[in-house]
Amino acid sequence: MDENEPAERPDPKPLMELTTAYWGSQTLLTANRIGLFEHLGHGPADAAAIADALGIRPRETGLLLKACVALGLLVESSHGFENSLLSDTYLVPGSPGYLGNAIRYSDDLYSTWGNLEQVLREAGPSMPTAEYTGGDPERTRHFVYGMHNRALGIGGAMIGMVDLTGRARMLDVGGGPGTYSALFARQYPKLRSQVMDLPEVAVVAREIVASMGLSDRVVPVAGDYSMEDFPPGNDVVLISGVMHRESENGCRKLVEKARDGLNSGGMLVISDVLTDNGGASPLFATLFGLNMMLTAPNGGVHSDFQVAGWMQEAGFLDVVIKPFPPPMPHRLLTGVVP
Repeated sequence: MDENEPAERPDPKPLMELTTAYWGSQTLLTANRIGLFEHLGHGPADAAAIADALGIRPRETGLLLKACVALGLLVESSHGFENSLLSDTYLVPGSPGYLGNAIRYSDDLYSTWGNLEQVLREAGPSMPTAEYTGGDPERTRHFVYGMHNRALGIGGAMIGMVDLTGRARMLDVGGGPGTYSALFARQYPKLRSQVMDLPEVAVVAREIVASMGLSDRVVPVAGDYSMEDFPPGNDVVLISGVMHRESENGCRKLVEKARDGLNSGGMLVISDVLTDNGGASPLFATLFGLNMMLTAPNGGVHSDFQVAGWMQEAGFLDVVIKPFPPPMPHRLLTGVVP
């Protein structure tokens, strides 16, 4: 026996599971894309009827349906195939917890991840940011509605983590669909918010804010947060889901512009996917950093320790870091100007 060989070899199962992990994800992405869960939201059906309704081949449909059963996405009975409770809750359009648009955005990213090596060797993201922030209307819509789906859950937790009592004016920087502003406005009836994002994103955001019945107090406006100064006179500046698109220098500038746009005693709220100090955990945050590298010129991930330091260096006091409730991977930081 080779003296350098370990006495007991580790189980290779984790490696083999990783090599085929995309099989399950592509099954979900495809089933969502072709409208399978939406169709079964009307009731159970057999494989032939499903194939006919969705315009796909019968034999191949049977294989897809069986795989969805194995993944826990569907249930098979004497009545045919029907959505599992999980799919019925999150994958049927119109359900309160609907995540289909967020999954469509992940679907748009699928081929992008196949270019990971290319991005490691060449400069620039595999999917240019402009494709999903205005350049491609369909991808932009998937992106903004995907952010909205996610933000409904994240924002529900966020409003319980931040006290905005007595604060009347918010600036939501890079606020995408305006969902966070709308949820805060519901919680605080005297709060008004301006949502700053790119023109094509703001168009979709106005539609979403109107659907939430808050167009009178939440106003999406066109603006590039990386190029423009922030409007002054704010009691709160919210920067959520933005830091992962920016370099350290870009993040520092955002913190400084937030400080300059706040009234005395104003609060900066930063929410994002952040790593622990050192950057190697948790796993989701590290993989999220790769995803952002693939989709934004300066994309990556920062640690909560770094962000807190940037806030303190910019003059913010009482900087606090709070983790979101599990299983959400986000973290929230707050600080106030003197």
